Amino acid sequence: MPTNSELFARRKVALPDALATSLPIFASDASNAELIDVEGKRYIDFAAGIATLNTGHCHPRVIAAARDQLDRFTHTAFQVVGYEKYVELCERLNMIAPFAGQAKSVLFSTGAEATENAIKIARYFTGRSAIISFSGAFHGRTLLAMAMTGKVEPYKTGFGSLPGEVYHAAFPVAHRGISNDDARASLDFLFKSTVDPQRVAAIIVEPVQGEGGFNPASAEFLRTLRDYCDRFGILLIADEVQTGFGRTGKMFAMEHSGVEPDLITVAKSLGGGFPISGVIGRADVMSRVQPGGLGATYGGSPISCAAALAVLDVIEEEGLIGRADEIGGRIMDHLNALSVRNDILPIRNIRGLGAMIAFDIVADHITGQPDGVTAKRVVASAAERGLILLTCGLGGESIRLLTPLTIPFDILDQGLGIIGEVLNDLFDEYVGGKSLTVAG
Repeated sequence: MPTNSELFARRKVALPDALATSLPIFASDASNAELIDVEGKRYIDFAAGIATLNTGHCHPRVIAAARDQLDRFTHTAFQVVGYEKYVELCERLNMIAPFAGQAKSVLFSTGAEATENAIKIARYFTGRSAIISFSGAFHGRTLLAMAMTGKVEPYKTGFGSLPGEVYHAAFPVAHRGISNDDARASLDFLFKSTVDPQRVAAIIVEPVQGEGGFNPASAEFLRTLRDYCDRFGILLIADEVQTGFGRTGKMFAMEHSGVEPDLITVAKSLGGGFPISGVIGRADVMSRVQPGGLGATYGGSPISCAAALAVLDVIEEEGLIGRADEIGGRIMDHLNALSVRNDILPIRNIRGLGAMIAFDIVADHITGQPDGVTAKRVVASAAERGLILLTCGLGGESIRLLTPLTIPFDILDQGLGIIGEVLNDLFDEYVGGKSLTVAG
């Protein structure tokens, strides 16, 4: 079997640099919260495929369901010949969706497909075209999704003009000095200066921002959005691609607020490692689009549908929604204990919901200046010790923790211990006068 360095060299020749990879390792095997690279090194996985593996790597129930479907047939394109698992999965999603009335669902393959199709549905239903999203948002890398994303580097730089009538308002983040009142004022200013609210089809929001820094939206802010939508006939879209399926201690993060959206986008952990996404929405909204207006060749693949049905079973039968809170409490306790130590790199702004938690690497305790360069060094050093971490945030200063919800507590504690060791070791380098700058 080739080594990591050999595969990385082949990758450099065969793939564009635009497809970035966080760590220079290549997977060979994985199970639950552990991954083995091609050289046989073990890693504890605190990334979970960027929140794709709430049920862990290769959950036996998920693999068995996919294998059974694989033996039956792999593909028909639902627009040509339907199959029961697509219908059954939509029925299940409609049952668990946080809507007071009837819901309907449609399936795709990627999160960006879900967000873009949610916009299509909203535009068709309202007869309007303008869209509002937020600073720090991430809704995907395809053209319209990229326009809705509220971060320039690296997602927008160099890609030219973007689709029109997409507007950004401020998202409330207390540690950045943006309050709920500031965010409300930003919306008011947008409506007065830039776009007539009667032209707005939808407001799309992540209940907890993902790439933007794991910033939870308060119930107050989400109620404000609901009020604006009700006042002006705008649809509220909850982007639950990263927050859905138990990650935050609820099936959907919007449930923390009690605010009911009109449409929900889902993906990632729905498939347990198999590509699937969807839009769940109010039945009257979803039923408005004409036949043929929605669809995708591989949307709702039979294998992915089978896996997703097993995922929903596992979440329910193994109590993963409650376990997210247990995991999150354990992580929060550990990080809070680290934050008061004076022998580690300074960390701040510990935040999150359930098992969707982040903290910031800062330059010092006095200024709290975000330090994305050192955060990158933390990720690299953790990988050397056998822990997979990811950064996020506008400057890459945030370390995000996305363990599988099935992670054994002893493995979780090992990973948390590595974080403490890394922060201590890098602090020793800092006080010893060594540079923490990461090449490349």
